[in-house]
Amino acid sequence: MIRKTVTGVRAQWLNQGRRLSALLVVLCVFLVGQAVADTGPRNAEYWLDRLGPALNMTSYRGVFVYARGDQVSSMQIAHRYRNGIVEERLVPQDGASGEIVRKGMRVVCVLPDHGRIQLDQVIPSGPFAEAFSSQLMPVSRWYQPELVGDDRIAGYEVVKLALRSKDELRYSHQLWLEKSTGLLVKSHVRSSDGKVLEHFQFTSLEITDSLSDSEFVIRTEGKEIARELAPTKTSSPAPRMDGWTLEWRPDGFIPAAAPRSGKGQAVAFSDGLAAFSVFVEPARKIMLPTGASRIGATTVYMKQLEVDDMDFFVTVVGEIPPTTARKVAESINVDDTLAFGAIGE
Repeated sequence: MIRKTVTGVRAQWLNQGRRLSALLVVLCVFLVGQAVADTGPRNAEYWLDRLGPALNMTSYRGVFVYARGDQVSSMQIAHRYRNGIVEERLVPQDGASGEIVRKGMRVVCVLPDHGRIQLDQVIPSGPFAEAFSSQLMPVSRWYQPELVGDDRIAGYEVVKLALRSKDELRYSHQLWLEKSTGLLVKSHVRSSDGKVLEHFQFTSLEITDSLSDSEFVIRTEGKEIARELAPTKTSSPAPRMDGWTLEWRPDGFIPAAAPRSGKGQAVAFSDGLAAFSVFVEPARKIMLPTGASRIGATTVYMKQLEVDDMDFFVTVVGEIPPTTARKVAESINVDDTLAFGAIGE
């Protein structure tokens, strides 16, 4: 089509002798040259720059599987970006019925067979965690990016990236990005010895702008649980929470969100790929186990503290190694016990 346009303009110039048409020919040739240059090989940093925007700004529908440890689940998803607003509907394909619908910063969860449940327990990590929504994280400071090669996932041509952790405080990742949009279609979380701890992959996918409003309507009957996604703005070296302080965290992890957790507080941290949350709350009367447990790449570390004759329970959960979770938990300093009495009243 471009060649026909250039030929037509050149013919018109020769026939009519118009200088303006000659300039158009030069412009068309320049643009064609630019297009050819733009299709050349890309490095890993180029694809990383496309990852964040593509996750939000690409519209698509499909089904993906998510596996960690011996737990495997699948979800149907419709995702639309329109007028600067992200809309998303997730429907579990296994087990109990339910759905999760997001519009902008508001998320509504309906799981009638389970009653009230925390959204963090049903929204998978990986590409649908809040960590992946950031476009400002310099992940190459904490991971060594490498372009591995090409592949094909769910019928789409993709490029494969390896992100090797530069320290022992976080896991390595492998990402598969669709070539035309940069959309993440597959990912692995890997341990230091190369073992795949978590796996995400689309089994069917249609990248399209033809998504109707009906695809984002809640259809499940049941009690709706709403949550506002409100990330914090602070990035101080040792952010002070209500009543407690985190004295240490891995380099690169900055505060990403601060949801409430009963009579206590939870703060999430992200390095642009991985995320973990810290929960501090008054201890319950029922004794809970302490120490670390892990499912796939997700570690849960629990620790009990006693401050001013009050017992507190610290929980660290996220895609970090158990040793990292333990160091974070042990760095918690409860410095205002009265603050916990005020929360939740």
